[in-house]
Amino acid sequence: MPNVGIVIVSHSAKIAEGTADMVHQMVGNSVPVAYTGGNADGGLGTDVGSIIRAIDRAWSDAGVVILVDLGGAETNSEMAIEMLEADRRNKVLLCDAPLVEGSIIAAAEASGGAAIEQVKSMAEEMHRQ
Repeated sequence: MPNVGIVIVSHSAKIAEGTADMVHQMVGNSVPVAYTGGNADGGLGTDVGSIIRAIDRAWSDAGVVILVDLGGAETNSEMAIEMLEADRRNKVLLCDAPLVEGSIIAAAEASGGAAIEQVKSMAEEMHRQ
């Protein structure tokens, strides 16, 4: 069974890339990871189309969890999920967790073969502590 994929969505391209780099350094290539950040002009923002492409890059039959930094990233991620085909939409979950810490915890859980609900739960637990 493949590992759950991780998508990192930030308003900043540098934060998204840096978070993905930390995840890769922690878990290697055992987990599909994709990131997106910033707007088309290189400024702060997020883009629904870019989020959909990141979901495609991190796709796993085990599912994909998305971690975000701010409200706009959450809203655009929700829109991206709604635009997916039904069979994929049901395998993508949005995590309510800190972007960096949540991404690392989610990836660590995913690298151990955890199911998508467990990956999401463990990332969110960081937020409640």
